[in-house]
Amino acid sequence: MTRMLLGRKIGMTQVFAEDGRRIPVTVIRVDPNYVLRKKTADSADGYDALVLATSPAVRQERDGQVRYRGLNKSDLGVFEKAGIEPQRVIREVRLTKQGQIDQYEVGQALGADVFTQGERVDVSGNAKGRGFAGVMKRHNFAGMKASHGVQDGHRKAGSIGNSATPGRTFRGFKMAGQLGNHRTTVQNLRVIQILPEENAILIKGAIPGATNSLVEIRSAIKSAR
Repeated sequence: MTRMLLGRKIGMTQVFAEDGRRIPVTVIRVDPNYVLRKKTADSADGYDALVLATSPAVRQERDGQVRYRGLNKSDLGVFEKAGIEPQRVIREVRLTKQGQIDQYEVGQALGADVFTQGERVDVSGNAKGRGFAGVMKRHNFAGMKASHGVQDGHRKAGSIGNSATPGRTFRGFKMAGQLGNHRTTVQNLRVIQILPEENAILIKGAIPGATNSLVEIRSAIKSAR
């Protein structure tokens, strides 16, 4: 059964199992995820999906009018129709099981208890941006030898192609460039603990993203080895 929640990465800590083992975990804060809209296979959309909204939008008052940052009138109309306070983060999750869409209602709030302890999940987030990096840091190249005959080339990539044939650099060649700042998914992580009172989920291991960055928690699509 496909499920998804949107949360914020708080940081890492550790918990201890009953047998004394120390388990590193990432803490994810899960604010209420509201069902903004339902898409069904028998409608114009052609597939079953939920549109989730979270993180309250910034409310602004100007000249006696109330506005919400980043939302226009049509956006506000969708929230008003669903009976939800305007939110600034909206994501869609497809539902794979037939009839699963009937378990949800528009305006319903989903919390951390959507998942259960011991369940396997996939976590997606935006990896930390590390700027422009060389081949040693970006691709783990060894670099040039640090001995006689090498002048100012200890961290260079070396040859990137031939002369006349083919006379060009092949597409996809590992070179210096942007490191990080891209969507990354870590699969088959185990849910260690659910804290409904604190709206938090503890997941074993590290997940992508900086502190307070948005992450998506989905049901694992592959079985753990």
